[in-house]
Amino acid sequence: MLFETPVLDSQEEDVLGRVGELKRILGHAVSDQPKRWYGLLRRTTFARAVRGSNSIEGYDVALDDAVAAAEGEEPLDPKTEAWVNVLGYRVAMSYVLQLAGDAHFQYSADLLRSLHYMMLQHTLAKNPGRWRPGPIFVYDHEREERVYLGPDPDQVPDLIHELLVFLNGNPTMPGVIKGAMAHLNLVLIHPFSDGNGRMARCLQTMVLARSGILAAPFSSIEEYLGRNTAAYYEVLAAVGGGSWHPERDARPWIRFCLTAHFRQATTILARTHEIGNLWDALEKECANRGLPDRAMLVLADAALGMRVRNSTYRSIAEVTENLASKDLKTLVVEQLLVPQGEKRGRFYIASDSLKAIREKTRENRKIEDPFVT
Repeated sequence: MLFETPVLDSQEEDVLGRVGELKRILGHAVSDQPKRWYGLLRRTTFARAVRGSNSIEGYDVALDDAVAAAEGEEPLDPKTEAWVNVLGYRVAMSYVLQLAGDAHFQYSADLLRSLHYMMLQHTLAKNPGRWRPGPIFVYDHEREERVYLGPDPDQVPDLIHELLVFLNGNPTMPGVIKGAMAHLNLVLIHPFSDGNGRMARCLQTMVLARSGILAAPFSSIEEYLGRNTAAYYEVLAAVGGGSWHPERDARPWIRFCLTAHFRQATTILARTHEIGNLWDALEKECANRGLPDRAMLVLADAALGMRVRNSTYRSIAEVTENLASKDLKTLVVEQLLVPQGEKRGRFYIASDSLKAIREKTRENRKIEDPFVT
């Protein structure tokens, strides 16, 4: 027996409809081609999701290092355990996005275990790619107490099979609801020795990507969960009830996820407007200074608070190392970028004048609670 999907009440149906409308508007906004800043929005959104999910587990990296992981580049900061975990999660998430439009796709135990192996292959002691061999519990170190006990390991294969039947069926269930229930059941089954939260969030993103509501990188609520970790843990604890109790009401979790989708979609929609405004401002700035259009690519990254380097610029602008060096030196002379570090460790950050341009393009964001009328 799994946690059952509650029948939505009228308020929940209304919020689900509002989420769908927001995602429809967002879908048009991010697919309005040709816009060269779409790539910037896509890769930073993906990086924020990867970063958000790992931050919940205490693996924190800077946004530009999360982008570096997403782009297959080396980090600017020293490699740490956090970097290795972010890199593993990026591989798994990239595979999820690759499968988003696969016409022959089917959820399977092998798929779940493969994703788990991608995430935790660097720590063989945590049994990557295998169901946990023994009992497992979640311990709250602040309160110094056990807060959740997973079902017996012998139950795991059958419970996962039931979850897969749910995932491969229910074709008419909204992706937002189906993804939420997949997340809840997987995280409370706790089938792995470690990485259960990351796997549950990754699975939810997969369900959302497969639903086709929105381009895959923009479907995830992992960034939101990373920013609201305490509330996320609180609702899981309330619904979970301390141990495997699938008879408990999942409605609080559904409401939490609907709120997360509403707020995340609102945030990304505002971000598309801001990046569009920033791009227009940078286009004018480059034209006034006689700078090449390609310079906007690196200026946009820096304006958004990221540290940029020659290799980053070469990748996104598709230029040679010599041309990238020449452009970066010009941007320093123009007082748009400020160099930091030396030789191979050199990177560039936004100057005060570039930060001022960014500030002028910000929009006031009002992120409401959709359940408060």
